[in-house]
Amino acid sequence: MLMYIHSVSLVLLAASTTILTSPLRSRTEYAVKDTHKVPNKWHEVGPAPAHKLLHLHIGLKQSQFDELERHLYEVSTPSHPRYGQHLTNGEVDELVKPADDTLSLVHDWLFDSGIDRAQLSYNRAKDFIKVSLPVGEVERLLDTKYSIYEHLDGDRIIRAPKWSIPTHLHHHIDTIQPTNSFFRPAGRRRTLKTIKPFEEVNAAPAQDFAAETEIAATPDSANAAVPKVCNTTFVTPLCLRTFYGTKGYTPQVPGKNQIGLTDFLGEANNRSDVQIFLEMFRKGAASEAETFSVDVINGGDNQQTPDTPSQLAAGKDLEGNLDAETIIGIDYPTPLTAFTTGGMPPFDPDDLTPTDTNEPYLQFLNAVLDIDTLPQIISSSYGDDEQTVPEAYAKKVCKLFAQLGAKGTSFLTASGDNGVGPTADCFTNNGNNTATFLPSFPDGCPYVTSVGATKNFNPEVVAFDTANGFASGGGFSNYFPRPTYQDDNSVVKNYISSLGGEFNGLYNKAGRGYPDIAAQGQRFVTIWNGTITILDGTSASTPTASAILALVNDALLAAGKPALGFLNPWLYSTGYSSFSDITSGSAVGCGGSGFPALAGWDAVSGFGTPHFPSVMALALSSNAKERV
Repeated sequence: MLMYIHSVSLVLLAASTTILTSPLRSRTEYAVKDTHKVPNKWHEVGPAPAHKLLHLHIGLKQSQFDELERHLYEVSTPSHPRYGQHLTNGEVDELVKPADDTLSLVHDWLFDSGIDRAQLSYNRAKDFIKVSLPVGEVERLLDTKYSIYEHLDGDRIIRAPKWSIPTHLHHHIDTIQPTNSFFRPAGRRRTLKTIKPFEEVNAAPAQDFAAETEIAATPDSANAAVPKVCNTTFVTPLCLRTFYGTKGYTPQVPGKNQIGLTDFLGEANNRSDVQIFLEMFRKGAASEAETFSVDVINGGDNQQTPDTPSQLAAGKDLEGNLDAETIIGIDYPTPLTAFTTGGMPPFDPDDLTPTDTNEPYLQFLNAVLDIDTLPQIISSSYGDDEQTVPEAYAKKVCKLFAQLGAKGTSFLTASGDNGVGPTADCFTNNGNNTATFLPSFPDGCPYVTSVGATKNFNPEVVAFDTANGFASGGGFSNYFPRPTYQDDNSVVKNYISSLGGEFNGLYNKAGRGYPDIAAQGQRFVTIWNGTITILDGTSASTPTASAILALVNDALLAAGKPALGFLNPWLYSTGYSSFSDITSGSAVGCGGSGFPALAGWDAVSGFGTPHFPSVMALALSSNAKERV
């Protein structure tokens, strides 16, 4: 009987293979849809196992994205009558859903290739089709060859540098992943710098542990209090709240107002560490360590047990703890949700690929876009070099950020920790190895708000740590042109002119410039593995800026006004006036000083850092009203 079943299975497998190879090939012609050169830090180590399961995301052309973008800018621009009238889930879905013929043609292709309808799943707008298939079947479907690639740091993934589809589908499919994207949404903790902790603790003043009530909370006394609670080698929530002016503010509508953060690739937010941190640095918020929400997406990591020796060696949860501790330490009791995303199970590890190599970024974005009620701000400390991702993939992901903005969610992302690029890596990935600055992704996407880092307090300057080489990132995208909001007030053009030709040929003068804003990001005190650790990074500045702006949203919602939503049109038209300009320092990298901080917007600190009372007053002065 077992032999009979086995024989039938072989017959069915052979039939499936025939379906995959013959009818389609006889009916239509394939052509390469996308190709992307393997990034310099990766090298091929061997063929991918044919049985390895890949979770394909097939991104379909959206039917009315131009119309969605029009709505996005109208509801995000203070001078427009519709300012603040964010779109509903249903309205966004209607604008981005694929045309009927797109769905029909792609379905025909998949069914003709032997894929059953029951194997397919969709996001809410149906502009992404998800299907899980073994590598061997995907290779036939996409007329490609997958291999195992290893990064210099030892990570391995399965990718195919080029892939093909029938020619008649080229205008209906934008991207299919995982194929040729080598983007790893790694926390900036990969370049986040740890410093021997107890040397810093011993050097820190006793006032860093002062009770909240020991420092006057009124705006008039805030400046006088900063020297008492702020130490450049040991930055705490009390310092940040005092310096940026949030300390005297009590959230009025926690619950209605919410904030989120992202975790990727094995990062989690350890509740025990968060509890210790809050007991030390904001005792009244300590209960939040047990109550903040965790939304596990596609098998994301929510490990709350002690890290193993190998996890400790890898610095697991440094990023996740820093994000959660910083946000709660500033904006408690505003509810926090941690979106922790992993590869979609099932995953079968082996010696060649011990970790899940499926693409988690699309999974995260599609998952949060399916949520009925989103946090008004999401902080993300993850990114990679722009040239590690294919342009088609980058633009598809960017359109998902536009959907978040249209729904009223601000997405803040870290600008990077290597200035204009790590010195040894500042070369193009097109085979020419031309010297270049290295822009970051997703910072170049015009629908996100990029956050740089500062240090010191009187005055603030661009973050750069000679102890470890951390330098706040900035630059200009090679994939995304300069958006209208950066052109309308000419700040980016003026900045480029002020450079006087310096760095010509190393960056794209027509590209979207970043960061947009900045915040403190050096020598943050963090609890990790039960002990104090000091960290640098835009992974610190991004949750700091996010938490401050979340309190602005609280004030807006309490006043019956809508949340800020997609920040950049507001920021570049009027909001910049409430930020403190940074005029000293530069995006050190690529063997030089990098883009300098200058008066006004610049490509290392944006418009500067948020002064909460000023930002709140300006935001409250708008005529925006909540949509009924």
